[in-house]
Amino acid sequence: MQTVELYTTPICGFCHAAKRLLTKKGVSFAEVDVMAQPERRSEMMDRAHGHNTVPQIFIGDTHVGGCDELYALERAGKLDAMLAG
Repeated sequence: MQTVELYTTPICGFCHAAKRLLTKKGVSFAEVDVMAQPERRSEMMDRAHGHNTVPQIFIGDTHVGGCDELYALERAGKLDAMLAG
């Protein structure tokens, strides 16, 4: 199983939706709250190639993007394979 990391804020509905999907699939993930840890936002932007919105989702070394991209992978039947590595 690949490691999954999410950069989030507690007030972001898309962040909650992404976490809900991963939790439903039984996937554990590491979460960085950039509101509580604002110094980590620049790290997120570096890793996400300048994207500054949340969530920013990483599966292994791959930058997935945000919630819409995560759900698109699920609809396309590609998310399970990415998670498995």
